[in-house]
Amino acid sequence: MFKSVPSTLAPENWPFSLEWLPQPTYMVGGAVRDAILGRSREYWDLDFVISSDAVKVARAIARHYQAGFVLLDPVRKIARVVFPQATADFAQQEGDSVETDLHRRDFTINAIAYNPHTQEIIDPLNGYADLQAGLLRMVSPANLADDPLRLLRAYRQAAQLGFTIEPKTQTTIRSLASQLSQVAAERVRTEIGYLLASPQGTPWIATALADGLLTQFFPNTRDESIHQLAAVDKIANLLTQHWPQLGVQLQQSVRETVKTTWLGIAKLACLVHPEPTVAEIELQQLTYSRAEIRAVTTALKLWLQLKTAHTLREQYFLFQEAGMAFGAIAVLALVNDILVEAMSGENPLLAYSPLITRYLNPDDLVAHPTQLVSGKEIMIALNIPASPQVGELLTEIALAKIEGKISTPEEAIAFAKKLLPS
Repeated sequence: MFKSVPSTLAPENWPFSLEWLPQPTYMVGGAVRDAILGRSREYWDLDFVISSDAVKVARAIARHYQAGFVLLDPVRKIARVVFPQATADFAQQEGDSVETDLHRRDFTINAIAYNPHTQEIIDPLNGYADLQAGLLRMVSPANLADDPLRLLRAYRQAAQLGFTIEPKTQTTIRSLASQLSQVAAERVRTEIGYLLASPQGTPWIATALADGLLTQFFPNTRDESIHQLAAVDKIANLLTQHWPQLGVQLQQSVRETVKTTWLGIAKLACLVHPEPTVAEIELQQLTYSRAEIRAVTTALKLWLQLKTAHTLREQYFLFQEAGMAFGAIAVLALVNDILVEAMSGENPLLAYSPLITRYLNPDDLVAHPTQLVSGKEIMIALNIPASPQVGELLTEIALAKIEGKISTPEEAIAFAKKLLPS
């Protein structure tokens, strides 16, 4: 038992009134855990256990507050209410008491309940002691086996909280590792995404691979892959120190609808097969989006060219193909060079500095070319139909502009005309 309840759990901080919850109702899971740890949240993620009519209660709250309602599991009677700055999940209590329900959870630190009506904390598995010790301890092997995704969640939560995994728990996870293949690929991908999102997750990815959890999803990882993965965050920090703008871009998502960052793309590229076509298959099996797959395969394809693109023409084509993946490509190139360069005593940034500077300069015509004429103008002026030839002429015009051979639309048209077969 606790002598005091964290103020952050107080109902006045919720997006709805306590009056809507019947007695007994318990708050459980991450919100309780994080409140005890003193961890603040910008977005509330609340979980409640209700002895009866959980879905009915959730629906009534959603209707009253004009919030979103999602029936997550009609069999287990779990529903979600979505507010602008919070989500609240309502689940039917499993068993005849909250203590029984808590004994069915994954880890002791997540098996602590708070009764908002009585201000009581229920901690039958001594989760508070494990929170104080920074320890992730399973409730039971059977609970982990019931949902094998919990095996990977152990590594994710250890990374997020800065905890260690209790030895017996980690031994159990290793023994159950093969069961992770039973879990839907998109659920596994989500957990991998959390681990890729922060430097704290990187060593836990390596541990998960060593413990046999991820080898079935990334079958082509080698010892070298782990060394590369460990170097990604160091390289990102180095790049950010020299080019803060590039550091910001590396933390941006591939797309608004895709949470993977460009730095995460570089990490994925370290885990998959170095051959882009094979890597694509691996990523498809994990249900990564087309945007993420294209980003990874582009990085794998181009990182070697980053050091060999010397002429303006070579650099132009490199930037055109790289697009927004350039930052991930630069990280991957440096990661593959860093050990050799470090041993030679040379600054690993020297070889890539000119290209990075070009990329970050929006007025650089090699990295960010502007059109003198459009494809339609070319077709009209030269009386040619729409065809790949138009694209080829536009490319040559862009290159001629970069090389200083032309500077006006009229010169561009005349230049293109000379390129046509007589």
